[in-house]
Amino acid sequence: MADLTDVRGWAAELIATHLDDSWSFAFDNAKTRAGKCNFERREISVSRYLAQKHSDEQVKQTLLHEIAHGMVGARAGHGPVWQACAAQIGYVGGRTHTAEVADEFAKWVGTCPNGHEIYRFRRPGNRAVSCAKCSKRFDRRFLVTWRERQTV
Repeated sequence: MADLTDVRGWAAELIATHLDDSWSFAFDNAKTRAGKCNFERREISVSRYLAQKHSDEQVKQTLLHEIAHGMVGARAGHGPVWQACAAQIGYVGGRTHTAEVADEFAKWVGTCPNGHEIYRFRRPGNRAVSCAKCSKRFDRRFLVTWRERQTV
């Protein structure tokens, strides 16, 4: 689990090495997205929640991922130019993080008849949902019932 003071230091060092001084770093409150490159604000941000859950190496990789975006610009997306740049600066991951999300902050918890839990950060819609672990296709036998967490 990364220490937020360390994360701020790593970010400052990486920004100084790979971007210019018009870029800054911030923590954000994302629960499912590990990092973000905001081109308009020229800001690299990392989820404070996920940074505290993930290993130092995972957080460093998130920073490298976002800094590569800053280096190549918004139009590059996750295409070959971004991939080459990211690899050159030491990024070894994919286009998205596969680490754990901060589901303990999810306001909505769904449960299927077999006890599998599903987390949502926004209110589930009116459309019925079935458990994807129990059936690859929609199946009424595995309908998810939702409850709102009172303390989040």
